[in-house]
Amino acid sequence: MTSRVENLETIEIIRLYSEILIELKERKVIRSKNLVGELGEYLAVELFNSNEKLPNLKLAPTSNKSYDATDESGKTYAIKTTTGNVTGVFYGLNSATSKLNNKQIFDFAIIVKLNENYEIEKVIQLDWNQFIHNKKWHSRMRAWNLNLSKKLELNCKIIT
Repeated sequence: MTSRVENLETIEIIRLYSEILIELKERKVIRSKNLVGELGEYLAVELFNSNEKLPNLKLAPTSNKSYDATDESGKTYAIKTTTGNVTGVFYGLNSATSKLNNKQIFDFAIIVKLNENYEIEKVIQLDWNQFIHNKKWHSRMRAWNLNLSKKLELNCKIIT
C-alpha cells in the first residue's frame, strides 16, 4: 500500500507540513513551531486530565521558562518530549562547576517518550529530588538533561 504523500512533489510535502502546523495551532494542540515538544505537552496534559488517579494539568503560558504546566494545587511540571533516550535541556539551573545549590524551579519533571508514529511510548514522572539526582550535564548546551535509562525508570514513577 502506498501512502498519500508518496506521490506528492517535495515542495507539496513542505507546504503540507506548514498547513499541518497551522491546523494544529488552530486546534490548540501546539502553540509554537516546536512540533515534538508541544505535541508531548499536549499529550501529557490529555493523559493526566483523562485519568482520575492523576492531577488535572493546565498548560502555563509559553513565555514561562521554568515549567510547562500546573495542577489544581499549584504544583508545577516541566515537560520534556523525546523520540530517543535523552531529553532536551532544562535551563535555569546552576552550571556543573557551580558550588551553589540549585533553587527549585519546578515540582515535577514529566518525560514523554514518543514512538516513530508520534504516539506515547512511555511517560515518566520525577519529583524535584529525583530530577536533581538523575540530571546530566550537557556541555555543548551548557544545561542539564535526563537520560532515559533503566536506572532512571527504576527510581521514578512510570505513568504509562
